[in-house]
Amino acid sequence: MNYIDSLLFGLYPYLAGSVFLIGSLLRYDQGQFTWKTGSSQMLSSKNMRMASNLFHIGIIVIFFGHLAGLLTPSWVYSPFISAGTKQVIAVVVGGIAGVMCLVGGAMLFHRRLTNPRVRASSSTMDTVIIGLLVLQVALGLLTILPTLGHLDGAKMLQFSGWAQSIVFFQGGAAAYLEGVGLIYKLHILVGLTIILVFPFTRLVHVWSVPMGYVTRRYQLVRRRTGGV
Repeated sequence: MNYIDSLLFGLYPYLAGSVFLIGSLLRYDQGQFTWKTGSSQMLSSKNMRMASNLFHIGIIVIFFGHLAGLLTPSWVYSPFISAGTKQVIAVVVGGIAGVMCLVGGAMLFHRRLTNPRVRASSSTMDTVIIGLLVLQVALGLLTILPTLGHLDGAKMLQFSGWAQSIVFFQGGAAAYLEGVGLIYKLHILVGLTIILVFPFTRLVHVWSVPMGYVTRRYQLVRRRTGGV
């Protein structure tokens, strides 16, 4: 099991990260015509706005919450809050965002599977990635149950140590996950798999966030009168 843990949580993260970076660069260079969101709202807009808003708001909060929570060294926040308090905040904020993301994602996933027009315009990878995201959020919510049994912050420090060891190439990262429950490991593995397949999905559009969108001028749309 030590060998398997080293393979999955010591080496697999670097494989996923390498494919993520190199694949994204190659796709941007070679396949810019596929660099898009591929929105299907025009095909079926029923409940689309609510589902999309819930999913996107939830996943943005989860992403940045994980990024800050896992990669912030303990000495940065320890003068202000304890590890246990930080963990409680993560459970509350992450739980709310997770429920939002799960509800919105499940609605989008169900629509992609059951709406004939949307299904016909979707690729296999479109369906796979939304399914993986919904599964990942569900696993994340399930980790809250065992987390409530130890709110001292010890587990959170373990996961932070693992993530920081991977990102900063410190070695021995898998050792931080020794004794961690299966549900946590599944959550990590699905997350790494999403990173691995990222360049081959429509998720690449997040690299092209239109920062000028908020300050853009209004578009004037005039009703056409008469004629054909």
